[in-house]
Amino acid sequence: MDTTDPFAANIPAPTAARPLLGLTVLVVEDSRFACEALRLLCLKSGARIRRADCLRSARRHFRVYRPSVVVIDLGLPDGNGTDLIEELNEASPRVDGILAISGDPHLEAAAMAAGADSFMEKPITSLGVFQDKILTMLPAERRPKGPRTIDTTTVAPDRLAFQDDMAHIADVLDDHITGHTLDYVAQFLSGVARSADDPALEDAAKALAEKRALGKTAASETARIAGLIQHRLAERIAI
Repeated sequence: MDTTDPFAANIPAPTAARPLLGLTVLVVEDSRFACEALRLLCLKSGARIRRADCLRSARRHFRVYRPSVVVIDLGLPDGNGTDLIEELNEASPRVDGILAISGDPHLEAAAMAAGADSFMEKPITSLGVFQDKILTMLPAERRPKGPRTIDTTTVAPDRLAFQDDMAHIADVLDDHITGHTLDYVAQFLSGVARSADDPALEDAAKALAEKRALGKTAASETARIAGLIQHRLAERIAI
């Protein structure tokens, strides 16, 4: 694994207005809606962003370059984000910062035990909070010098990214449904619905997760989610 991003010839110094200038952030996140929020936060902070939507894609990125910071969602379609956190924590040289993210705050302990430097609960929309979280993980020479005003700006991801997430889950439900599939759908939609302020979809995802946790059949919960997804996809025309 290379120690630098080959696409960045020079690393500019961070400033008070753009405290993450010079950083390359790899976001390992399967939700387009959540990733769009992180893209906006990085853009406003001066950081370059790359995206991987699964563990396999993330590992391909690391064969080419080493980002400054990696933001890892804990629930991914091909495995648990803690596995990647463990790999990065043991790698040499190690990336400057590993930030775990999840819509489930109970997963923080597992992320920290795997080697994450910090944890953030989704949705992540506050510019100042995001910047501070990243800066605390960096060595002193990568932080802006002098006083810095905390930016209270929040970002609002494009609703088209939410529609992309709905289309993704519709495709998942159209495929062969297994227990693993239902667990993934419940986890994915719970975080996306919370980020998009969609309580009906969030309640449906929680109901599915509860049935799965009890080992019961979840046909009615799955059908309810499928109906909600189709309804939201129909709203694409209005958007």
